[in-house]
Amino acid sequence: MVHIKRVYDEPTKADGFRILVERLWPRGLRKADAAVDLWLKEIAPSTELRQWYGHDVTRWLEFKKRYEGELRANPDVVRELQEYCRKGNTTFVYAAHDEEHNSAVVLREFMQRRVRTMHARRDPVREH
Repeated sequence: MVHIKRVYDEPTKADGFRILVERLWPRGLRKADAAVDLWLKEIAPSTELRQWYGHDVTRWLEFKKRYEGELRANPDVVRELQEYCRKGNTTFVYAAHDEEHNSAVVLREFMQRRVRTMHARRDPVREH
């Protein structure tokens, strides 16, 4: 199961393996206080895309499309993330204030679709 959570929120046991999915370290947060198990910078949106988006929700749909394109173009890091997710509870932690319009939301949806697609391919009932 993959969860998302602000890195500034109190970590809990239910978070499982916590992966920071930001290209930049969150402002005002000491590494010792973050309770991050892995910082996977490479999975975050490119600097250019992040700056273009600028948390402007009128650009949200286009941001999602472009970020998913970046993810598809970076299969090695997506596979790496997938391996961590397979091990059990995983939480993608992020720094954005907006809990509905941020890259972790897009990443979780993208990863969940990948898992569903993989399961469908392996399901012999669906192949007939």
